[in-house]
Amino acid sequence: MEQSLPTTVSTCTSDTAMGKHVFKIVGYHLHKGLGVGKYIRSATFAVGGYDWCVRYYPDGYSSPECNGYISVYLELLTRNAEVRANYTFSLIDSGGGGAQAWSPFIRRFAHNYTSVDVSYGADMFIKQSALESVPYLRDDTVVIECEVKVIRWPQVQEETVLAATHIEVPPSDLPNHLRNLLDGKRGADVTFEVKGEVFPAHKIMLATRSPVFDAQLYGSMSAANATSNKNIIVEDMEPPVFRALLHFIYTDSLPAMDDLDDGENQEMVKHLLVAADRYAMDRMKMICEGILCKSLDVETVATTLALADQHQCSKLKDACVEFILSSNRINDVVASQGYAHLKRSCPALMFDVFERATKSRKI
Repeated sequence: MEQSLPTTVSTCTSDTAMGKHVFKIVGYHLHKGLGVGKYIRSATFAVGGYDWCVRYYPDGYSSPECNGYISVYLELLTRNAEVRANYTFSLIDSGGGGAQAWSPFIRRFAHNYTSVDVSYGADMFIKQSALESVPYLRDDTVVIECEVKVIRWPQVQEETVLAATHIEVPPSDLPNHLRNLLDGKRGADVTFEVKGEVFPAHKIMLATRSPVFDAQLYGSMSAANATSNKNIIVEDMEPPVFRALLHFIYTDSLPAMDDLDDGENQEMVKHLLVAADRYAMDRMKMICEGILCKSLDVETVATTLALADQHQCSKLKDACVEFILSSNRINDVVASQGYAHLKRSCPALMFDVFERATKSRKI
């Protein structure tokens, strides 16, 4: 009798994930002329466990083949990674009846990303002259949608081998524990008095998170002022702002502000930016900058610009100037109450804005 041979089976599987990112470039004509090979990055977005961004080249990726064209690339930001991605770039019309992609300007790509080959895309995505015609450019703004499908390198495994036990690890709950530590007041060794309201806290936590608190609580003068360092009076700050500052120190996140309307929310974020600058909380300051950049409007942009200038927030300052100069908003801004305040308090800053406006018109 013929004896049957032992048989093994292997299976090749591909793991995929999809995601979409919309990149809005405000101030198209300001960016035009940036230079061949120079690009603007979108915010970082995650698809399939990898970090990505879109590169926008207003004057093309290279010369002379890209002269007169806009180039758009997808960049893999995760270091030392190997992954295949299928993706599309689309021009989006965000005006009128809702966002939609123009089929003539959808570009499809597939690329194997490695640690030495991290970006690829459309050298000649669209001619500048075509983009500048209606309706592709609205309010001097370009909207590019990038849809990414990540295909991880296939793994071949013998089915006779038992699969490793998968353990689902929950997300870190350290911020929750630290927030409970703050709220519960257990072990607090310092109190802050802000306009009559008292806030217990922990010196070591404050000093670890803020160099200003570190100097105040553990610096050369702390021993001489041991008694006063147990109860510190905070001037020029409102209690809700200090409460939010402590929340960030303990949890590394801003508290929810659902009970505030849009205007109150924006004002709160401005006060938090000032507090972050005062206590050298750089990450908190940058988060506040990002929120304010997304909530600019004609009535408040002038006061936001003054705030950015006063606290050395260069990115927020540039965003304010770009907002004022885009879509001929400058006349509306000049008519606002915020502009009147800015004119009195920071005349040199307004001169800088008008100087940039003059240069942009020449371009």
